[in-house]
Amino acid sequence: MKIVYLKSNNIENIFSQLKQDLGGSLVTSAQEYNLQLDNNYVRGEIRGISFKNNIAFMEFDVIFSEDTLIINNMPVSNPIHFMYCAQGKVSHSFGIKGEKRLLNQFQTGIFSCDPSKDTTLFFEGNVNIKFSNIMVDTHKVTSGDEGSDLLQKQLLKTFMPKNNNETFAYTGSYNLQIADKMQQLEAITQKGLVRNLLTKGIVHLILAMEIQQHKEDKKNAKNNFGSLSREEIEDIKEMANFIKNYPEIQYSLKYLSKKTGLSPAKLQEGFKLLFDRTVTDYIRNIRVETAEHLIKTTDLNISEIVYSVGLTSRSYFSKIFKEKYNCSPKYYQDHQNPIAATA
Repeated sequence: MKIVYLKSNNIENIFSQLKQDLGGSLVTSAQEYNLQLDNNYVRGEIRGISFKNNIAFMEFDVIFSEDTLIINNMPVSNPIHFMYCAQGKVSHSFGIKGEKRLLNQFQTGIFSCDPSKDTTLFFEGNVNIKFSNIMVDTHKVTSGDEGSDLLQKQLLKTFMPKNNNETFAYTGSYNLQIADKMQQLEAITQKGLVRNLLTKGIVHLILAMEIQQHKEDKKNAKNNFGSLSREEIEDIKEMANFIKNYPEIQYSLKYLSKKTGLSPAKLQEGFKLLFDRTVTDYIRNIRVETAEHLIKTTDLNISEIVYSVGLTSRSYFSKIFKEKYNCSPKYYQDHQNPIAATA
């Protein structure tokens, strides 16, 4: 088993230590770091970026050849860690011998501790692991940005250890929306300031989703919410992707239930848990988003687009399109060329 020790809150120092211990090629630009790894011990990449409001983001997409521990110990103050496992599984503990808390695929975790404790991550060998960690500095720093300062105060109030405890630990329910946001991060092709702003916006959304997940889990703790098994979650994720790829099919709960082998009640519970939508709302939203993409990228007229996404009423489509995008489909289509010409 290999052990990597990180002893700094500074993301530049963190990546220098990772490169020293793991090897690889490190590229840095505008507070963004990319460590490419391809050796006998580890393959993949580790990315990171820091922002002025005391928030840093790291993403691992790696395969270690043996079990590996990454131990964070910050001698002055440990950050609050907002973690999410998009693929594989990762375990967390406070110290090597502390209680392990498993984050399965699509699960969130929030962890904080005082400087006397280590934050330890366990990566299983020979498993492709995609894992993100948003680190919020617990130093009381005034940034000059009222919104950022308020956010930091709220996070410290909610997620720092209380009542003489040395640790705070929360393992959340499954959440596919965060996985979608991580995919959006990977899809960013812009460079420089635009890239930084887009990344910052998505990272803040992920942070908000993890906080909201924590609130929802507390709210529903007594209601048996989130009772689905991991296999059922996988079935629902597969069905959701099928709907994305084939929005034109005339779906019904009976059809979806037969295709997944899940009861209508399980389907509704799963879609609500993973997407915060009913099955019907999810299908409708996919159709509208697909239609918006077709308006922007094809020469199809509105009627052709309506039928291609599985709807039969142009007036109904116009209604739900305007509810989502605050303009009519025709207006949106008519203003595509001028926008493109000025880009």
